[in-house]
Amino acid sequence: MKQSGGSDAQKRRAGEAAADEVEDGDVVGLGTGSTAAHAIRALGERPVDVEGVPTSFESRQRAVEAGIPLTTLEEASVDVAIDGADQVAGGALVKGGGAAHAREKYVDASADRFVVVADPSKEADVLDVPVPVAVLPDARTVVAERVVALGGEPVLRDAERKDGPVVTDDGSLVLDCDFGDIEAPGSLAASLSGIPGVVEHGLFVDLADVVYVGTGDGVRTVTP
Repeated sequence: MKQSGGSDAQKRRAGEAAADEVEDGDVVGLGTGSTAAHAIRALGERPVDVEGVPTSFESRQRAVEAGIPLTTLEEASVDVAIDGADQVAGGALVKGGGAAHAREKYVDASADRFVVVADPSKEADVLDVPVPVAVLPDARTVVAERVVALGGEPVLRDAERKDGPVVTDDGSLVLDCDFGDIEAPGSLAASLSGIPGVVEHGLFVDLADVVYVGTGDGVRTVTP
């Protein structure tokens, strides 16, 4: 199980280290979440000419505030994507705590290099946190039944400051699916992708090129 949450200083170190990978003229995939936010801020402060492809409304707003020009996957290819993770184990990640994992996955997967930023609380020997699964609203019940058949326990994610469920930027609902220890993330990822009604799931397998882990006094680099 993951450790207690990391500090903001650890997240800042990881985000700034990832920003240092970006070169002048790069198109950067801009991830969602508190650690990726530090990378976006750092990119805005660096004297480089870059364009960003945001993965959510949140990252779009952070990019605007940081003065980073925006583009789309239709207009440009991504050189480097920088994104956080809810949990990291070897070459596999769980993402989707911010309910942006569908767009995060196709932006991150399209990049020439995918850089993950994390703090030590996100590291684990085996993935064991619930996997967010974005679903078409009308397919929620069917998808939940299939998840149970795979050994998972699906829970519809409720919004925190409004009545009803969380609705993603693209109109999907989110099922948080607890599978316990995920010993074979690649196999589970394929099974979830094959369920009709699933828009995208939060298992990112063999996509990351490097993980920057912010620590108390620096940054540790992990190559999956």
